[in-house]
Amino acid sequence: MSADREKSHDMSDSDIALLLADAADEVEIGIAPYESVLRGGRRRRARRWAVAAATALVLAGSSATLAVAGLPGGDGGQVATRPSVAADADPSRVVRTTLASGTDRGTGWRVLIDVWPAPRDERQAESQRAAMAERGQTPPDAHNASDLIGKVTYFVYRGYGARTTKVMENTVPESDAMTGTDLMSGSLPLQPDDKADVRLVIGYVARTAQRVNCVWTNETATVVERARSGTGTGTGTGTQAIRRVEGSPYDWFVCLAPKGTQYKSAEVVE
Repeated sequence: MSADREKSHDMSDSDIALLLADAADEVEIGIAPYESVLRGGRRRRARRWAVAAATALVLAGSSATLAVAGLPGGDGGQVATRPSVAADADPSRVVRTTLASGTDRGTGWRVLIDVWPAPRDERQAESQRAAMAERGQTPPDAHNASDLIGKVTYFVYRGYGARTTKVMENTVPESDAMTGTDLMSGSLPLQPDDKADVRLVIGYVARTAQRVNCVWTNETATVVERARSGTGTGTGTGTQAIRRVEGSPYDWFVCLAPKGTQYKSAEVVE
């Protein structure tokens, strides 16, 4: 069990439920027929991400697996790779990045992420909330505009054919970071209406992570390495890679299981 567990005296129903989950080394939170798994380590971050992602997945009408792994501490993609958002970035303007794209059974698919930079004051936060609303986006755990100050908000979407659905969301401190082999990931069907073919894996890792192994149920694995500038790994549209996302405190990856198998686990390999 985690030695660095934190307690809060201002607990919501979600907080209470997740503190109960923290009582075991492996806890499964059902989004039937798929399950959530929390394994050791930095559970505070894990709880926050899992609740936000689970909510988004329910809203999107999809089942999924959520996982925390690698603690302590398919098809290709195309992406914008600028390292981080500028300090003077306009918080009312979202940065959209394509994390990955490809073709499955003749249908195009893609994974997109919208990142909103951290507002510096309440005026900027109000402007950001209004801009989000125009896009049909509601920041999680932000009851007032001031709750967004100093925090980055992101929304992740899965596109399949003409249909795009939200699958993850969160609001995190701008200074939030992951270290070592920390990994947060979610897996879900590639097709929105599919209930069993859990092939798509979306996750984020530390800026220092160089390789992620996505392991499938047939015991094969897809190795995802860090995208490099210039020529080589991760620069082509047919390459799955760990990618820098402008404005995000983490780096992101997408894996797609080969046809006929499904997601089993994912881990950072140093």
